[in-house]
Amino acid sequence: MTRTLLPGIIAMALIVVSSNILVQFLLLDGLLTWGAFTYPFAFLVTDLMNRLYGTAAARRVVLVGFAVGIVCSLIGSQIMLEFGPAVPLRVAVASGTAFLVAQFLDVAIFARLREGAWWRAPLVSSLLGSTVDTALFFFIAFSAALSFGAADMAVSWAQESMPFLTVGPMVPLWVTLAVADWSVKLAIALIALIPFRLIVTHLRQTAA
Repeated sequence: MTRTLLPGIIAMALIVVSSNILVQFLLLDGLLTWGAFTYPFAFLVTDLMNRLYGTAAARRVVLVGFAVGIVCSLIGSQIMLEFGPAVPLRVAVASGTAFLVAQFLDVAIFARLREGAWWRAPLVSSLLGSTVDTALFFFIAFSAALSFGAADMAVSWAQESMPFLTVGPMVPLWVTLAVADWSVKLAIALIALIPFRLIVTHLRQTAA
């Protein structure tokens, strides 16, 4: 089983590592990062494992991604930038929590919709998983409603009031960042249906 899951494990690990690196590079005056475009493909990997090998296999791949994410956070916490560690404590906790909850939710929803049209399970599970992932991450990482003591100083910049999406009413910056990130996740959930269909079809034809 482990050998069968190896491609999924490697893919998930690569996505998590690359996303942790690319999140340091900003786009659109800081509204997005390059990591926003790689991370959502974690849901594609999870859905492929679920479709091809079942929920237990998908959960194993998710746990590997979670473990890799923890390692990345530990390394990032030791890299000091101008305003503090590359990965502050709040961001590390938010990242791990959001990943695990959202991915396990994705697995459960996919399993529930498995017998429907081929696109329904990956699309609905990815959309809902992405929404929960975004809400959990940005709220835990940046919201003033939570307090992590001294660790709050490292993310205080995200609580400053800014025009929503640069043109709307004044809201905390993290709300705009969350909506921008969520929009990318939704777009990629739709785009990822193409490789999902192609990969599943190819592997099933190969196995036949």
